[in-house]
Amino acid sequence: MQTYGNPGVTYNWWAGNSMVTNRSGRFIASHAAHTGLVAFAAGANTLFELSRYDSSVSMGHQGLVTLPHLASIGIGFDEAGVWTGAGVVTMAILHLMISMVYGAGGLLHAILFDDDMQKSQVLQARKFKLEWDNPDNQTFILGHHLIFMGVACIWFVEWARIHGIYDPAIGAIRQVNYNLDLSMIWQRQFDFLAIDSLEDVMGGHAFLAFVEICGGAFHIATKQIGEYTKFKGAGLLSAEAILSFSLAGIGFMAIVAAFWCATNTTVYPIEWYGEPLAQKFVIAPGWVDTVDLTGVAPLGHSGRCYLVNFHYIAGFFALQGHLWHALRAMGFNFKDVGKRLSLASS
Repeated sequence: MQTYGNPGVTYNWWAGNSMVTNRSGRFIASHAAHTGLVAFAAGANTLFELSRYDSSVSMGHQGLVTLPHLASIGIGFDEAGVWTGAGVVTMAILHLMISMVYGAGGLLHAILFDDDMQKSQVLQARKFKLEWDNPDNQTFILGHHLIFMGVACIWFVEWARIHGIYDPAIGAIRQVNYNLDLSMIWQRQFDFLAIDSLEDVMGGHAFLAFVEICGGAFHIATKQIGEYTKFKGAGLLSAEAILSFSLAGIGFMAIVAAFWCATNTTVYPIEWYGEPLAQKFVIAPGWVDTVDLTGVAPLGHSGRCYLVNFHYIAGFFALQGHLWHALRAMGFNFKDVGKRLSLASS
């Protein structure tokens, strides 16, 4: 956190990041607990949506979010390929169980384990200390994150290849082999909103898995190349700066997801999410349903409408947070704004 040259600065209770900034053990605790909350929300909401699901009404017209995601990856269908909700409860309970494991891990790191990994008796654990202005330390941690994300992509690709996912083109579950065509992957960087091939989707994920795992291995095995200069972030790389980088990535991806979900019907089938949305400016830019669902869906909106607008709004505020923390990392003191405004009005 930015101290503006005051090493004894303190923050109020609402500045939660200040409690974990220089204590890697507590940093891990907050991440584990947050993951537990996400898993709990996914499991609980799945059971909630399943309890009020009406098979006589199209799923896309019921304002659902988690059930459509499960249906899209082929979970909830019987042997005849008809959506019955089979296995959905199992997935929900699994997420609730996982949430307890992560919650317990968060509590252990917050209460029992060392507050700073540098104090740990385990040599491997001490490598995950937090030294914000040390590129070797940051690149080591970044490498592990990249490998985990690459493995997640592989799971998704293999799930589609072995189990199968829903293809709206045929209205059924089918096994999808990835299309690892590099020219196609390059072209899809510019027209991904209109993608209409599940093979291309899986090919992109397979390529991403390769890049992330190779990049992760590189970051773990190597150190900063050459002198650590200002051009490379010396004096700028800090907890506040890295937080701003993270918020920028989250915000960008949330907005991309919003545009994709609003218009694409291959990855987000109409059967599960409802019809594509239309962009409209009311108080701020957003998306609205193109079909009147008044009296059908809760509050009259499709699940696609909820999903898109939530991501868009969350992404917008994440980018604002990025700008806030990036400016603070660069030394800008927002308290000076109030002082200058007071001087200007006096």
